[in-house]
Amino acid sequence: MTTEPAPAERITVLVADDQEIVRTGLTMILNAQDDIEVVGEASDGRTAVELARRLRPDVSLLDIRMPGIDGIEATRLLAGADVADPLAVVVITTFDLDEYVYAALRAGARGFLLKDAGPALLAQAIQAAAAGDALIAPSVTTRLLHAFADAGPRNVPAQPLDPLTAREEEVLLAVARGRTNTEIARELFVTLSTVKSHVANLMTKVGARNRVEVALWAYDTGRVRPGRP
Repeated sequence: MTTEPAPAERITVLVADDQEIVRTGLTMILNAQDDIEVVGEASDGRTAVELARRLRPDVSLLDIRMPGIDGIEATRLLAGADVADPLAVVVITTFDLDEYVYAALRAGARGFLLKDAGPALLAQAIQAAAAGDALIAPSVTTRLLHAFADAGPRNVPAQPLDPLTAREEEVLLAVARGRTNTEIARELFVTLSTVKSHVANLMTKVGARNRVEVALWAYDTGRVRPGRP
């Protein structure tokens, strides 16, 4: 007698947007994925925070402009530096503004998408956040690199107290460019477990809680600049 393999566990998602038609559309797109299930919806930031804390979804998908508490403040409350048990947050918005991107990532978001990103990229961002990776819309990533380069040098040490190895530097640059662990493993011809180990070491060395903070540290220290291979 053969037994059927157990179904893969679905990624649970909370969707928060103040426009009902947008919430409905996002929910339909995500529920159409085999491995994603929307378990809650909210029309404002305060409700989103309350629901996320109660439901503990794998990922919270938050719009930036919402009444009461906006998406950035909601992100800070769910995934900020002072949150003991942070949740994974992906921010999505119609407004393609650099200050929103930077504020969202500093608040603890694991991803940033525009609402015109399309179903495939939306699903990838949710899947990446649930896996501990980060996905930022490619056009946004390019502008971020330019913004950090134009801002000039910062008062940040070029090396942590425990210097990065040559391999860790390679992984750091890949993380900063939004590569997932799987993509990094393929590009560097190493195993997935090796990449995860390097990312964990990077977080420890640079004092980051997640890979987005690792990427921001790479920008802050000038390791990533436009045109750099």
